[in-house]
Amino acid sequence: MKRAPSGRVRMLRSAIAGVEATAAATSHTFARHSHDHFGVGVITHGGHRSASGRGPVEARTNDVITVNPGEVHDGRPFDERGRTWQMLYFEPSLVFDAARELAGTNACNLELTRPVVYDPRLKKLFERLFSIATDPVAYPDALVRDEALAAFFECAIESHATLTPRRLAPGSVAHAKARIDDDPSASHTLAALAADSDMNRFQLLRAFARDVGMTPHAYLVQRRVMLARRSIASGLALADAAASAGFADQSHMTRAFVRMFGVTPAVYAGAVR
Repeated sequence: MKRAPSGRVRMLRSAIAGVEATAAATSHTFARHSHDHFGVGVITHGGHRSASGRGPVEARTNDVITVNPGEVHDGRPFDERGRTWQMLYFEPSLVFDAARELAGTNACNLELTRPVVYDPRLKKLFERLFSIATDPVAYPDALVRDEALAAFFECAIESHATLTPRRLAPGSVAHAKARIDDDPSASHTLAALAADSDMNRFQLLRAFARDVGMTPHAYLVQRRVMLARRSIASGLALADAAASAGFADQSHMTRAFVRMFGVTPAVYAGAVR
């Protein structure tokens, strides 16, 4: 059996607006992080263990994996041979709009309920959507893309989603989290975040890690990566994106970007511009 190369994650151009595609063959271990998007993918070889909003889970070949916006997760392979997978990330508005059309519900509370699921039909629909999104030469018509996206959403939402209250960090931790969200490029201090939350530094540090799933600094770096990611996608130069997101320099941004996504900002820029 071939050993999967460490750190080989590719960002692929997507022909569908609001959808990003990645393909990976890697033994890389991803630290805890979250995304602004809904993510759905398929393990194509090997497997991995990960934390999720539902606790520790394991995913194996042919399993569908999912993640909700803001859901803290990580990922490590079963062994040194690594694993391979394909993933699509969807702008939340796409998913919410689909849910409204399918059920006429308040889609703001939509949640994919299982981080790992074995569903051959959903897997087949995902594979078709992935192929159509990443191969516009073979699938040039907008209608075929629309139909594939609609069929995939119908299966995913009706079979694997529920309506639940939007998760917020409980108590005063929410104030510190919101302060970081409002301006991740700013220079935040533990003392200032604690004061804003009516807690002392030690109370906030413990509560934030417990309720959010990571420390305030780790969360801040993640939000800066997300900010830089949006700037890069809009066409901003990498050095300017790093500065506007609050990173000390481009190298700091690159290290954080790779830890979170497994690819460099330059690779990401080449896939989305």
